[in-house]
Amino acid sequence: MSELVTGEAVALELRPARLPSRALAVLLDLVAAMAVYVAVTIALVVSTASLDEAAQTALSIATFVLVLVGAPIAVETLSHGRSLGKMACGLRVVRDDGGPIRFRHALVRGLIGVIEILMTFGIVACIASFVSARGRRLGDVFAGTLVVRERIPVARTGFVPPPPPWLAGRFSGLDLSAVPDGLWLAVRQYLTRMQQLDPQVGWSMAERLASDLAERTGAPVPQGIPPAAYLAAVVRERQAREARRAFGNGSGTPTAPGTPAAPGATAPSPSPVPPAPSDPPASSTSPASPTSPLVPPRAASLPSAEGQPAESGEGAAGDRPGGGSAGGRPGSGFVPPA
Repeated sequence: MSELVTGEAVALELRPARLPSRALAVLLDLVAAMAVYVAVTIALVVSTASLDEAAQTALSIATFVLVLVGAPIAVETLSHGRSLGKMACGLRVVRDDGGPIRFRHALVRGLIGVIEILMTFGIVACIASFVSARGRRLGDVFAGTLVVRERIPVARTGFVPPPPPWLAGRFSGLDLSAVPDGLWLAVRQYLTRMQQLDPQVGWSMAERLASDLAERTGAPVPQGIPPAAYLAAVVRERQAREARRAFGNGSGTPTAPGTPAAPGATAPSPSPVPPAPSDPPASSTSPASPTSPLVPPRAASLPSAEGQPAESGEGAAGDRPGGGSAGGRPGSGFVPPA
């Protein structure tokens, strides 16, 4: 990368084009220009066959200048630094400050290009581009331009390995608010590339990152946990918190009473309240156990019917007035024989 500073003091990171890609782009431009030059020359020879030799020479020189010099300058000016070969190779000519080129930049590049590319068969341009730190030829140096790559290959996103299952939820109480974004980025880059590092180097990097993370969170690294596993578990905890913050509590996460719902989150439907169980009838065969979870507390305090006399606070059935039975029916007056 090449860091350029614009007039507004903004740093730009550009990737300069190197010699192989630039040579291929110039070769494509020359092939296209020579094809056009040959076609135009043949057309002029056929159409100017009746002219004298001086006129034909003047027309051939004008055709050379217009096609091989003027056409590239016009194309780079109108396309803002993208000729046919540069478009095919994903390159672009920009100013030193990263802005688009103008006619004067294209004119200087084109005129000097005649000397270092056409007259010397590209030898001077190749040497200058090879020696330059940013791959610039003489035309770029005098014009104040730079050829950069527009199509940068997209790097594959590294996969952050998950922590061991026995560390799931282990660090749910950590305070991660004081951890800066730069440290999170360093930890993520280490986790995505730790398989490519030397074991000793990777272990030392993991220990250093784990100590920095523990210092920011205020909790030391637990004993017996490898530093890489600790980093993976803390990163997974941060991702889980970010997911809960982004999606609210609509995924079934319980909320505390009185906590306002997140904007846009759907309020959970209230669960149906089961009806209160009625008191079970006293049975003489299967008494209710006071410790059973199906029996309400007030039913467990009732005396069991088994093993208790059939008496109430008002007296037994035989002592009731009128000789009434326990069921409330009047007595028949029958007395069994002795």
